[in-house]
Amino acid sequence: MDSRLRVQGHPIQPMLVTFPYGMFVCAVLFDLADVAGGPAFLGAVGYWTVVAALVAAALAGVAGMVDLWDGPGTPGDRTRRTAVTFNLVNAAMALLFVFVCLVRAGSPERAATGGLVLVELLALVIGAVGVRLGATLIRTFDDGRGEATTFEALTAGPEPAFGDAVRSR
Repeated sequence: MDSRLRVQGHPIQPMLVTFPYGMFVCAVLFDLADVAGGPAFLGAVGYWTVVAALVAAALAGVAGMVDLWDGPGTPGDRTRRTAVTFNLVNAAMALLFVFVCLVRAGSPERAATGGLVLVELLALVIGAVGVRLGATLIRTFDDGRGEATTFEALTAGPEPAFGDAVRSR
């Protein structure tokens, strides 16, 4: 299985999932500070950070579905199974945060409770499994690609073909 959505040769979905992961972690930190007795606005900031993370997770999920539906690969392919598991784990994490968000939406101050923070921490543990699976997919997608070892190698364009080098002389 190969990713169809790419930016400069790199699959885009593993790049997109970093945004919701980061925002979910930030939201949990805001909520922990709120529950620990921090300023009241931290609960609202945590809530809106979860909302933004859910939007980003939806975009990453769409990219993942495009890769699954449009990508070549047989149903028994190990990479395809890893990609399906990766998307299911990310969806499970997002669903837990949707639950937290819906519970908090009924509260005027949108503050988190200790129980909701525990659910958020569980979602982050599930997300850690997704990070591990995403790293596996990146290594699989980038098999055979050489890594740049210098800054010049990162900024250099593609090497010219043999015929191009002969014509330039």
